[in-house]
Amino acid sequence: MNQPNNKTSLVSIIMNCYNGEKYLKESLQSIILQTYSNWELIFYDNFSTDKSKKILKSYTDKRIKYFKSKKYLTLYKARNIAIKKAKGKYIAFLDTDDWWYKTKLEEQIEFLNKNKKYQIICTNFYLYFQNINKFKKRYSSLPSGLITQKLLNNYSVGISTVLLEKKFFKKFVFNEKYNIVGDFDFFINLSRHYNIGIIDKPLTFYRIHKSNLSIKKIDLYYNELKNWLNFNEKKFLKEKFKLRNIKILLVKLKIKVFLNYFKSILK
Repeated sequence: MNQPNNKTSLVSIIMNCYNGEKYLKESLQSIILQTYSNWELIFYDNFSTDKSKKILKSYTDKRIKYFKSKKYLTLYKARNIAIKKAKGKYIAFLDTDDWWYKTKLEEQIEFLNKNKKYQIICTNFYLYFQNINKFKKRYSSLPSGLITQKLLNNYSVGISTVLLEKKFFKKFVFNEKYNIVGDFDFFINLSRHYNIGIIDKPLTFYRIHKSNLSIKKIDLYYNELKNWLNFNEKKFLKEKFKLRNIKILLVKLKIKVFLNYFKSILK
């Protein structure tokens, strides 16, 4: 095991888990193997009923810290609670079905040390299609800087790729009323005020499978995005941002909702 170097900044990795046993070992192993060793894992068990705790406890690394909710919470409430337990200068996120390339944290820290105008950094990532065992690079290239309009046109921030300073959470938190679009809401709001740096190299792997919430619950995704637009439209238009692509996405989601409904009644 690599020992933490006290001359480097502590990174707090937030892993929210609800019944994540299926892919958890791979996610945890990708943290253990990071070439950047000064990290702590804040593992927040959101009232799991599977073997997630047993899997985690099989690791004896003292950098792993286990917390369990007394009841099931929404993802973003659980995420906010987990962040409050973090002690690092930086916050990173890793979902239980995703994993990192071994130099992910090291490359991001080096980037931030060399590029002082950035305090938030994302990377490109691979999509891993579980059912066909195939990898695909998600984006040919990613925008950087003040990129709010570009994110509204084509949202490209994968939360498991992000590294940012913890100080942002004194002003910004995840909106706990959401179950799916909370990441989108959070990083869109951050992007209105801060430059976002990019490493175009894919350093994160996103697992695509039938249990992904945005796939499994298209109707919820549609309703939450519609709610987000209704709540934010006036503010964003006043700031001269264009929301056309969000509205197009809503139409596409609505069509999927209807198709899913007709499939269900024809079974």
